[in-house]
Amino acid sequence: MPRLDESLLTHIPPFSRLERRRIREILDLATSRRYDEGVTVFDEGAQAERFYMLLDGYIRVIRVTPTGEQVISLHIPAGQLFGIAKALGRDTYPATAVTASQAIVLSWPTRVWDGFVRDYDGFSTETYKTVGQRIGEMNTRIVEMATQQVEQRVANALLRLINQTGRKVEEGIEIDFPITRQDLSEMTGTTLHTVSRLLSAWEKQGLVQSKRKRITVTDAHRLVLICRGVSGS
Repeated sequence: MPRLDESLLTHIPPFSRLERRRIREILDLATSRRYDEGVTVFDEGAQAERFYMLLDGYIRVIRVTPTGEQVISLHIPAGQLFGIAKALGRDTYPATAVTASQAIVLSWPTRVWDGFVRDYDGFSTETYKTVGQRIGEMNTRIVEMATQQVEQRVANALLRLINQTGRKVEEGIEIDFPITRQDLSEMTGTTLHTVSRLLSAWEKQGLVQSKRKRITVTDAHRLVLICRGVSGS
C-alpha cells in the first residue's frame, strides 16, 4: 500500500487539533482498505478487535431483533469513526456495519485505543460527542416509531437522509448512496409493501423520484408537512 498522507486526517474532528507529526504516528499504526458496496465490515456480537475511520463512502449500521428481523439503526457518513465499542465500555460490537456504497476505511487495533485517548488532544472529546449525537438520533427514531404513523416515519427517514447525505441534482436532492425500498422498510419498522405503496403515491404527487437504488426528494417542503401530520396537498 502507498504511504498515507497526513492531509487525510487534518480536517477530521477527532484529529483536527493535532500537529502533522502526531497524525503521522496515527497513520503509521493504521491499516487502509477499500470495500465494495454491500460488504460487512464487522458483525454484531463479534469481538471488537479493531476500530475504524470512514474516509470515503457510507456505512449502514444494522441490528437484528430477537425475532430475527433486520433493523437499520443509522447511516454513517465519511469523516466519522465507527466500530468504537471501547467508547461504549464494550468488548464486542453492538451492531453490524455494512458498506452502503464503495468505501475507503482506516482501522486500528483496539489495544491502541487507550493511548489515543491519553495522547491525542481532541480525540476523546470528539469521539464522545459523536457517540452522543448517535444516541440522540436513535432516541429520536424510537420516539418516532412509538408515536408516528407509517407515512410520517418514512417521510422523516427520507428527510434525515437528504439532510445527512443529500446532494443537489436537477430534479431536487438525491440521497448520495444506493438505497432500496427494503432498506427504507428496515429503517422505519414497516413492510416493503407499505413503503412501495407510499413511494409510488408520492411519485405521482411529485414529492419524490425513485429509480433503481436511487431516491431523489423533489418536494422536501411537502414531506415536512407530512412529518407534521399536515396534508401536503
